[in-house]
Amino acid sequence: MTGSIAGTRSLKVLEAAARHLNFTRAAAELGLTPGAVSHQIKELETQLGVDIFICTHRSLRLTAAGKIFNEAATNALAALAAAARRARQAQPGAPLRISASSSITAKWLVPRMHRFAELEPKIDVRIDMTCETPSLNREDVDVAICYGQAIAAGTRADPLFDHSIFPVCSPMWLQAALPLESPVDLLRHTLIHVSWSGLGVTWPDWRTWMLAAGVERYEPRPGLHFEDSSLAIQAAIEGHGVALGDAALVADDLIAGRLVRPFALAIDGPPQFAYFLVSRLDSSDNPVVYRFHEWALGEAQKTREDMAALWGTDINDLASARYPIQPD
Repeated sequence: MTGSIAGTRSLKVLEAAARHLNFTRAAAELGLTPGAVSHQIKELETQLGVDIFICTHRSLRLTAAGKIFNEAATNALAALAAAARRARQAQPGAPLRISASSSITAKWLVPRMHRFAELEPKIDVRIDMTCETPSLNREDVDVAICYGQAIAAGTRADPLFDHSIFPVCSPMWLQAALPLESPVDLLRHTLIHVSWSGLGVTWPDWRTWMLAAGVERYEPRPGLHFEDSSLAIQAAIEGHGVALGDAALVADDLIAGRLVRPFALAIDGPPQFAYFLVSRLDSSDNPVVYRFHEWALGEAQKTREDMAALWGTDINDLASARYPIQPD
């Protein structure tokens, strides 16, 4: 972190205080006390000979001079972070640091990493599995698999997968006494749920799929609920019920026969949550980051080809039905 670079602590305190406009929240972020933040700001004001903040009982705001200095401090911290990152990457044996959501990491990235290791046997890879959208603002992340279509300034973003969502279950589940020949039969089966929402959008659930399938009398029944898609998929593999699987996440399990797809009908996921492979433009001169980027794009293409071959459909139209997901 830039905070560990000599002489940058006061700049970090200023940047956090200016961003939060609250000494208490800035202190919590930095692991300091509000008094320490206030003291650091007063020292800066003394050194500069200007007031940085105007403090009242109810508000904290930057002065005109404070805005000028905060902008310079923010730019300086960003430049130092980029320089520190490039310096570390230039060191022999520097690790490749990847950040991605838990589901795409567990069900797609990790099962393929042995192939990257065969190409790059001398590279130490560190994967940060997070439920939050990975941020390339962190200097300890080289490449991220992110949700969303927005491309942040200074980054390169390449699409990996859209979402195509459909029922999946263990092959043994089809041998159960209850029939599973039409979507309406699912009303009598144990369903596994993924309950998640973000950015004003609820992830496609069983009600959404049932409506697309023409089943209008669906009523939720007790069952397993997860916030992580990979856990719901694993529960289906273990024979605990029928889950809604995302094509990219269940492709390997379908090909291996651990899961089956009882119905062809698929629905699209929210377009703003498509998977993108993101790296910084200033990482383009890092050969390891570049080679991982190209490898990952090739693996995504192979996954799409495998899915198209498995279902005998066009690679660009893996979903059998289009059903728009509406915001909450």
